[in-house]
Amino acid sequence: MHFNLKRALGIAIPVLFGGALAVGGAALPARAQTWQDTGLSAGPVQAGKFGGSGLGATNGTGVIKLSGTGVTWSLHGKPPSGVSLSGTTISYSGDAIASPPGIVADATDNAGNAEALVIPVTIAKNSIQVKDTVVTVSLSGLAATNNAGTVVFSAVSSESTNSIGFAESGLPTGLVSGNPVLTYVGGTAAPGTYGGVKVTATDSDGAVLNGTFALTVYANSTAGYGDEVNKFGNGFDVYQQRQYAGAIIAGWTATQADPATHFIRNAGTHSGAYQFEYAPRGSASGLCVSDPGGGWASDPLPDGLILTSCNTGPWQQFIPQTNGTLKDVATGLYVNPDGTGAQLRGGTAPTPWGGSNYTWTDYNSLPG
Repeated sequence: MHFNLKRALGIAIPVLFGGALAVGGAALPARAQTWQDTGLSAGPVQAGKFGGSGLGATNGTGVIKLSGTGVTWSLHGKPPSGVSLSGTTISYSGDAIASPPGIVADATDNAGNAEALVIPVTIAKNSIQVKDTVVTVSLSGLAATNNAGTVVFSAVSSESTNSIGFAESGLPTGLVSGNPVLTYVGGTAAPGTYGGVKVTATDSDGAVLNGTFALTVYANSTAGYGDEVNKFGNGFDVYQQRQYAGAIIAGWTATQADPATHFIRNAGTHSGAYQFEYAPRGSASGLCVSDPGGGWASDPLPDGLILTSCNTGPWQQFIPQTNGTLKDVATGLYVNPDGTGAQLRGGTAPTPWGGSNYTWTDYNSLPG
C-alpha cells in the first residue's frame, strides 16, 4: 500500500492539537466531493473499565437473587421457557426440567461495559436454584492492529473458548463497521484523522468492553481518479498490472473492477498539460505514463507509451487538444491506439477511425 496521496492530489493535512490530529468542519472539503478510500490506520485503543462490583448469584426461596453495585441486569441468549428476570430476581414458572442449560445473566454498567455470570441451575416445578459454582466472564486486552491499510481488532475473554465480535461506531461518513477487520475497501470517507471513534467487543456470553481510538483515513478524490477513455471504451491500461518502470501502457476496456485501468490525473508542470499516475485501486504508485522516445529494452516500439518514475519532465506531460486527442509535450505526437490489448504509441497524426479521441472519465463513471 502506498500513501503518497498528499503529493499526488494536494490533500491538506489536519493540524495537530495537543498531540492528536483533529478533524472538524474546517478541515473537510469546502464543497461536496466524492472520495475513494485507500487505507486506514488506528491509534492506540483507550479501553474502558467495567464499573460494577460485587457480582454474585445466590439462592432465595424458589428463585435466584443477583447481587452487584453500579449495574443493571439482563438475561443473555434464550433461557428455558418460563425463566424470567425482574430487577435482580430470576424466577421460573412451569414444570420441572431435567438437566436444564445454564442461565447467563449480564451485568451492565452505565458506560455500556458488561460482565456475565454463567449460572448452572436446577429447575423444579415453579422453582429455579443455583446448582454449582457461578463463573464470571469478562473481557480484557482490547486492541487494534494496523495491517495493510486495514485495522484488525482483538480482545481476550476470560472464557478462552468464547467467541468475540467487534463493532465500530462514530465512524466518518463513508465507512461501515467491520468484524474484526475495519477496511477501507468500498469506503468513501474524506481523508483526515477522526478522534473518538468507538469499538465495542462482545463475547458470546454477553461480556462487553468498549474503547475509543483515533482513526486516520487515506483517500483519493474521485474527481482526479479514473482513466482516459476513448469512444470505444478502451482506456490507458498497465499491461498485466506490471507495476514497475518500463511496464507497457496498452489499450483496454476501462472499468472500476480492473485496477490496471486506474490512474490519478495530476496537473502538469507545462501549461494546459496533465500527468497520469498509475493508481491501482486508488493507491498512487509513483509511476507515470510516459513517451520516452525509445531507449527502453521493455519498449521496442518507437514512441511506445510506458510507465516511468514520475517527474516534472516533458515526456510525461500530455495536453488535451480541442478535437479530444492527447499530445505529448516532449515529442509533439498524438497518443494513438493500435487495437484492444496493443501498446499505445505516439503518432504524427491521430487515427482516422477515432480511437485517438480520449475523454477523462472519473472512477465513479467507469463501468463496474
